[in-house]
Amino acid sequence: MTCIFACNGVKSNPIDIGEIDMAENFQDKINLIYPTLSKGHKKIAEFIKTNYEKASFMTAASLGKAVGVSESTVVRFASNIGFEGYPELQKYLQEMVKSHLTSVQRMDVAASRYGDEDFIDRAFSADIEMIKATRDGISREAFVKSAEAINNARKIYILGVRSSAALASFAAFYFRFLYENVVLIDTSAASEVFEQMFRIGSEDVCIAISFPRYSNQTVNALSFAQSRGATIISITDGEFSPIAPYATHLLVAKSNMVSFVDSLTAPLSVINALVAAAAKEKHDDVYNDFKALEEIWDEYHVYRTGEEGKE
Repeated sequence: MTCIFACNGVKSNPIDIGEIDMAENFQDKINLIYPTLSKGHKKIAEFIKTNYEKASFMTAASLGKAVGVSESTVVRFASNIGFEGYPELQKYLQEMVKSHLTSVQRMDVAASRYGDEDFIDRAFSADIEMIKATRDGISREAFVKSAEAINNARKIYILGVRSSAALASFAAFYFRFLYENVVLIDTSAASEVFEQMFRIGSEDVCIAISFPRYSNQTVNALSFAQSRGATIISITDGEFSPIAPYATHLLVAKSNMVSFVDSLTAPLSVINALVAAAAKEKHDDVYNDFKALEEIWDEYHVYRTGEEGKE
């Protein structure tokens, strides 16, 4: 995107996209170019401004039908306000709004998107799509450097708040099999987060996990970790995420909204891959540790065997 034009078939004087990007939000951008728009495109702009959350999940055809214009008009609208096409505009809108939707709004959007669709089919299909998109889009370089940083860290701090806390706990559970220096940060109290992190330094790694709705607690903790020179591995859903700017290594894992919950299958897959990659570099140590652990588990009957319970 380099500039934005009016879309009445004739290009107007270009508006510098840098000026547009300084706007506080997308509605300000629309307001800035509104006088240059054609009648049909003004209808689209008005609909997006007043139905922001709903529009972000509508197809070009459904948006056109809602405002009384053709699908091609919607596509041209997207192109003429600076996007490569409608999919890019839709993605932009989704990224901008999903972190601001309340739980009630999420349920309303899900109802309008899915209707009576089978939720098992919808949820599984969404997970498959998100895993594929994550696999294809994640930076291999950032992934490799993340594994290297983890293996070389003096201490590994793992941070996840609210729904992301489950992912953080999962990561800590498996990383503790590999390292003695893993700290899962208890986020039950905001003040205690800093008490647990106050020794973090340039030799340490902080793995931060955050997905919509983003927590200020995570952002504040990363601001502190960055000020101390720690290496930050951010696992989040894109560059719009508030924890992305703090990342030394950014691992983008796609998530999708299903009712008031988010699909976190793709982030879990990224964590699985990261644990496996780190373990590969410590293969001999990990092998010996697990061999010793298996003996302990057997001695103290930690796991049930197939023979237990049989007469």
